Amino acid sequence: MYRILLVDDDPHIIKTNSVFLKRQGYQVISAENGADALKISSSAALDAIVLDVDMPGADGIAVCRKIREISSVPIIFLSAYARTDDRIRGLMAGGDDYLGKPYSLTELELRIRLRIQRRLNQEIREVLRFGLLEIDLGLQEVRYQNNTIPFSTLEFNLLAFLAQNPGQVFSYEQLYDRVWKSPVNKGIHNIQVCMARVRQKLDQLCPDIHYIETVRRKGYRFVGED
Repeated sequence: MYRILLVDDDPHIIKTNSVFLKRQGYQVISAENGADALKISSSAALDAIVLDVDMPGADGIAVCRKIREISSVPIIFLSAYARTDDRIRGLMAGGDDYLGKPYSLTELELRIRLRIQRRLNQEIREVLRFGLLEIDLGLQEVRYQNNTIPFSTLEFNLLAFLAQNPGQVFSYEQLYDRVWKSPVNKGIHNIQVCMARVRQKLDQLCPDIHYIETVRRKGYRFVGED
């Protein structure tokens, strides 16, 4: 199930889009302003964002620029203005697509799905490299100097997420939300155990290098080699 954030200051548009997308099998979160959108996008795992351009306060262009500082999630702009200059502004700000109002809900869903699938296909082909460490997102394999240790799916997803965001500090709560894509609950213990296993396996694979660093009272971050 893909998780979509809808951002629009018009409650009617939020409700109409939300009802339609939920019927198509999406999980939908909504925000009525840029400030709430930024809070959600910085703490929740999202597969795509549908972002209105014309909002009071921080408009969609400004919100998009801020989101791009922390995430590469696909962003589809919605706007009553469909002039070429407006489209260029949206794309230059980091948007992936631009749909003028009024629009077909079917077309909106199609654009969302295509953008998500394109991103997933790009990630599947990707191999993250940090010195001699390779994290193969397609094969879900971790290699170091041609040696490998099996990681469970959850262990690999946790390591891959940290490695895709090197240098950024994430708490247990954030990791649980972004990797498991679920609200934090008693399952927080699961990610603590999983993190311990990931670190143990990395220590076995490359004992002289510590790729995951503990930041006291804040969480963990991945530290890669140049």
